[in-house]
Amino acid sequence: MITNKEIFYRHLGLPSAAPSGIEINRAKGIYMYDTLGKEYIDLVSGVSVSNIGHLHPEVVKAITEQLNKYMHLMVYGEYIQSPQVKLAKLLTENLPKSLDCTYFVNSGSEAIEGALKLAKRYSGRTEIIAYKNAYHGGTHGALSILGNEKLKFAFRPLLPDIKFLDFNNPDQLEEITDKTACVVIEAIQAEAGIILPKENYLSLIRKRCDETSTLLILDDIQMGFGRTGKLFSFEHFNFTPDILCLAKGMGGGMPIGAFISSKERMNSFTSDPELGHITTFGGHPVSCAAALANLKVLLDDRIFEKAETMGNIYRETIINHPKIKAIRNKGLMLGIDLENEKLVTKLQREFIKNGLITDRFLFRPFAFRIAPPLIITEDEIAKSIDLINRSLLNL
Repeated sequence: MITNKEIFYRHLGLPSAAPSGIEINRAKGIYMYDTLGKEYIDLVSGVSVSNIGHLHPEVVKAITEQLNKYMHLMVYGEYIQSPQVKLAKLLTENLPKSLDCTYFVNSGSEAIEGALKLAKRYSGRTEIIAYKNAYHGGTHGALSILGNEKLKFAFRPLLPDIKFLDFNNPDQLEEITDKTACVVIEAIQAEAGIILPKENYLSLIRKRCDETSTLLILDDIQMGFGRTGKLFSFEHFNFTPDILCLAKGMGGGMPIGAFISSKERMNSFTSDPELGHITTFGGHPVSCAAALANLKVLLDDRIFEKAETMGNIYRETIINHPKIKAIRNKGLMLGIDLENEKLVTKLQREFIKNGLITDRFLFRPFAFRIAPPLIITEDEIAKSIDLINRSLLNL
């Protein structure tokens, strides 16, 4: 009989020539288990998706209850659906007043696509400014503002009228002019290896955007929903975006994304042309029910408030190994530099052998990330650090 592994390699479209190929049978909390029963500590959270852990009981309960009511009814934005409106209300209650209108989509890439369209439609401008070493998704618009030519040259031509700046270089902010529709930025550059903004840099961007009536789009897709120690990453840096893009940790493990702005801006999708942005499955009621439960868990348990302390435990306790060159973190998202890319590849193999799931960064190949579910305990951190140190000693 053909195995799942054989089907995986033969019949699935795969983006990587060398996937890890682990066959997971079940997952719970911070753990995943393969078909042989081997336990793995998930130190990636599905790339910042499972922020409250795998199969959180409140999320499972919300999904089950919604499944017994209805699933897809009609294209998004036509019918009033309780999970959507309750989620939008709770999001709005925990955001600045200028971010009071949510458009639900299916993923982070789609959130970026919608935000770019909204910025161009509302401003009447076409120029977009993005950042080198920034990742915003794989669809054509998101790919156009991806700050790495290696990942996109094969798909050109892409969107025109795009400029790229260097993160943390305030001298380049004059590039933002009255021709610029929007600036798209991460508060913390994730795939660049967890690069934090210099003091006042984001405030200077906000100021320049205000001077030129340019919309500021924040991609909080990977860093949102508690990962950095606050509910949203921009709360650390004394600025508010005009459009906020969310996904990943939003759905408690279910697929969902959103872009959020003011009602006035969002209304520009309703005319010239009408149906300026549409989606069939965006805001799926089951995903919205899961996301609502996920957000309530974060707000009620405040587990994200411990993220900085937990992240610092990793930073301070991982052994002072000579091949570790730097450790950066914000909350429970760490980027750890080694001497070279080959060492990261070797270490990833050691991690798998020792029951750890980590990941590398797209634009910092000599580094790996640690980003466990926010529910991880100090005892579980100690257990994972022991396995990390044991793996490092085999380099």
